[in-house]
Amino acid sequence: MRVLGIDPGTLNQGYGVVDEGGGGITMVDCGVLTLSPKIPVEQRLCSLYRKLGEIIARYQPDEVAVEEPFVAGNARSALAVGRAQAIAILAAASRRLPVFRYLPAQVKQQVTDYGGSSKEQVQEMVKIQLGLSQSPQPSDAADALAVAICHLHQRHLNQLLAKSR
Repeated sequence: MRVLGIDPGTLNQGYGVVDEGGGGITMVDCGVLTLSPKIPVEQRLCSLYRKLGEIIARYQPDEVAVEEPFVAGNARSALAVGRAQAIAILAAASRRLPVFRYLPAQVKQQVTDYGGSSKEQVQEMVKIQLGLSQSPQPSDAADALAVAICHLHQRHLNQLLAKSR
């Protein structure tokens, strides 16, 4: 199972690709799509769509997991992240890939066992769970890997619950 995790943003959009098999999760690739704030938002969104399409074509994920926007009183920021999230969902859906969305607290809970974990704690657990020698950088890439890991954990939980019914 290959999962593409996405940490949406209109200036910095993190992505992380993980494989699950042989009893573990391994990192395939991660990075950040960085766009200039000087470019109009509609052009940035178009560029994000195109670049995500290239990532999907290159890595051929089975499923895509996207983090939901965190709304903490800054409506403008939440709207921008929501637009980037919509582009990520559209890029995956246009290629007929299943898309799953997770709140930041869900990602933290699945990756660290505590929904209130700090960014540093999430990065450390991503490093440990993927067997890396150092935390993935930049943090947006590590966050995207955390979203992908969260999805795999949630997928296992859902399978266990389905079997117990």
